[in-house]
Amino acid sequence: MDFGDDLVPGSEAHRRKKRYHRHTPRQIQQLEAMFKECPHPDENQRLHLSRELGLEPRQIKFWFQNRRTQMKAQHERADNCFLRAENDKIRCENIAMREALKNVICPTCGGPHSGADDYFDEHKLRMENAHLKEELDRVSSLTSKYLGRPITQLPSMQPLSMSSLELSVGGLGSPVALGPALDLDPLGGSSPFQLPAPVSEMERPMMAEMATRAMDEFIRLAQAGEHLWVKAAGGREVLNVDTYDSIFAKPGSSSFRGPDVHVEGSRDSCLVLTSAIALVDMFMDSSKWTEFFPTIVTRARTIDVLVNGMAGRSESLVLMYEELHVMSPVVPTREFCFLRYCRQIEQGLWAIADVSVDLQRDARYGAPPARSRRLPSGCLIADMSNGYSKVTWVEHMETEDKTPINQLYRDLVLSGAAFGAHRWLAALQRACERHACLVTPPHRDIAGVTLEGKRSMMRLSQRMVGSFCASLSASQQHRWTTLSGPGAGVDDAAGVRVMVHRSTDPGQPSGVVLSAATSIWLPVSCDRVFAFVSDENTRSQWDVLSHGNPVQEVSRIPNGSHPGNSISLLRGLNASQNSMLILQESCADASGSLVVYAPIDLPAANVVMSGEDPSAIPLLPSGFTILPDGRASSSTGSVVTVAFQILVSSLPSSRLNAESVATVNSLIGTTVEQIKAALNCGSSH
Repeated sequence: MDFGDDLVPGSEAHRRKKRYHRHTPRQIQQLEAMFKECPHPDENQRLHLSRELGLEPRQIKFWFQNRRTQMKAQHERADNCFLRAENDKIRCENIAMREALKNVICPTCGGPHSGADDYFDEHKLRMENAHLKEELDRVSSLTSKYLGRPITQLPSMQPLSMSSLELSVGGLGSPVALGPALDLDPLGGSSPFQLPAPVSEMERPMMAEMATRAMDEFIRLAQAGEHLWVKAAGGREVLNVDTYDSIFAKPGSSSFRGPDVHVEGSRDSCLVLTSAIALVDMFMDSSKWTEFFPTIVTRARTIDVLVNGMAGRSESLVLMYEELHVMSPVVPTREFCFLRYCRQIEQGLWAIADVSVDLQRDARYGAPPARSRRLPSGCLIADMSNGYSKVTWVEHMETEDKTPINQLYRDLVLSGAAFGAHRWLAALQRACERHACLVTPPHRDIAGVTLEGKRSMMRLSQRMVGSFCASLSASQQHRWTTLSGPGAGVDDAAGVRVMVHRSTDPGQPSGVVLSAATSIWLPVSCDRVFAFVSDENTRSQWDVLSHGNPVQEVSRIPNGSHPGNSISLLRGLNASQNSMLILQESCADASGSLVVYAPIDLPAANVVMSGEDPSAIPLLPSGFTILPDGRASSSTGSVVTVAFQILVSSLPSSRLNAESVATVNSLIGTTVEQIKAALNCGSSH
C-alpha cells in the first residue's frame, strides 16, 4: 500500500485536502458585508468577489452556501430553544399539579384523597415525559450537528466544594476563633475554573469582524499624536478619554459610563533584546505568555485557534483567557476572555491587537459577569535587525468594581500604573534580558559553575519565581483569610492574610502548605528597600530564620542589565544549617522589584550545579514584592508585600494546627518590625 498518494498533485486525496481553507479575517469581513446585502449572489457577483479577495469562484460559492446553512441553523436553534423553554414550563406545571394532588382532602370524609384518578394522571405524565424526551433528543441532535457537541456537553457552572479545616491547639481538639474559617483547598491552592466555550462555526464570522475592527482601531491609537495622548506624572502617556469617545464612538451609541466604570488607557515604547518573530511567537503562545510575565499574568489559556498562522501565513487569530494581578492578596485580579489578532503589516513589522469578546457570549455560556473589559489594545513590533526590536504598547481597558480598593494600592491602581503599558514594557524588557542570559549565561561567577549548571540553576529559579508570584494571587480560586483578634499582625492597613492548601504539584513539597502575606507602606524608595532585602550582607537584619547569623554567597549569576538582577546560592554561617542552602533571585525594573528565595538541600544543589534537569526539585518560595505607591506627591514611598510559605505537614490528610497559624503570623510581624527598624521607619509610619 502506498501511503504517499495523498501528496501527489491532482490525486483525489490531494484535491480533497485542498478544499479545507481558512479565510483571513479581512476576507471574512468583506464576505459578510456582501452577504448582508445579497445572500444569493449571481455568477458575475461571485467572479467580482473572487478577483477582489484572491479566492476561487468555487470558494466564494461554497462560502455563501455554508453561510446560508448557518443562518438557517441559527433560526432553527432559536425556535428549538423557545420550544424547549415551553416544554420545561409544562413539565414544572405538571410537577406542581402532582404535588398539589397529594394534599387534596376528600369533602365527604375529611380524609386524604383516594387517588382514583392517579393512574390516569400518572399515565398522562408518562406520555408527556416521553414527548419531552423525544423533543430533547431532537434538539440535542440539531445542536450536535450545527455546534459540534451535544446539548448535554454544553458548559455549566459547577459548584465549588471546599472542605472546612478544623483548627485546634496542641492537638486537643479545642476550636480557636481566628476570624472566618480557613478552607483547605484539596487541589493545590487553585480551585478548578471553567474556561469559556470554544468558538462555534456561527460565531467565527462575528469574531473575525470584531478582530479586524480592533486591529484598525489599535493601529490608529498606536500612531496617534498629542490630540489623543497627554503626558501624566512620570512622563507616562495617558489616553484622553473624551477625545477618544468623540473619535471612536459608534454612530447612534452613547459614550455614557456608569459611576462604577473606570477607564484606563496608556501608551509606551522601548527597545527589547529579542527579535520581532520571537516576540510574536511568545504573544501567540499562552504558556510562554505566562512564563514571560509571572509578575502580571497569573495564568493564561488558549481557548480556540480561529486562524493558524504558524505555517508561514501572515495572520493569526486566537481566543484566549488570562488573569492579571498585582501580586498582593488585597488587590482583586482582573480576568479577560479576548481575541488576539496578529498581522504582519510589512517586512519586519508586526501588529498584535487584543479585544474582549462580546459580554453576552460569556453570559450565554454561564460565565460570571466580567468586571473588566479590554478595549482595542496591543503592540506594534518592529524588527531592528540587530537582535533588538522596538515595541509600542497600548493598554486600554474598562473596569467595573463596586468593591473599594485597599488604601495601600488605591493610587497605584487608579492611576493606571498597576496594569498600564509602562509596567508591561518594563516586565518585557526584564524578561527578554533574562531569556538572553539563559541562552548564553555570563561568564562571571565566583564559584566557577559550568555553563549547563548555570542554565539549570536559572531554570530552577525561574520556576521558583513563577510559583511565588502565583501564590500571591487574589483570584476567586484563592481563599485568603484575614486574621483577627489581639496580636493578629502588624499595624498596617492590609493586615495579615493566610491561606491553606494541599500541595500536589511535583515542583513543591507534598503535604499541607500554609501561606501568609501582608502589605505595608514604607516612606522610602523602592530602590532602597530592594537593595536592603536583596543584599546578603544585610540579610541577618530581617531574616528571622537565620537567628541573626550572617550568610555567605556561594554562587552568583547576573541575569540582566540592572546590577541587582541576579540569582544566588546562599549558605548560612551556622553549624546547625550547614546541610541547607538558600536559592534566591533578585530582579528589578522601572515598575518595581522582587526578591524571592527558597531553602534547598545540598544534594539538590549538586544536581543543579552538575547541569541536570531541576524539574523534580521541590521548592516552597517566600519573598518580597516592592512596588511604587503611585502617589503624585513629591515624597517617595513604596508598598512592600512580605510573604511566607510553610510546610505544615508532609501528610496530605493532616489537620492544620492553630499553632502553625500563630507561628507564621508572628514570623511576618517580626520581619516587618525588623525591616522598619533597619530602614529607620518607626511604627508610627
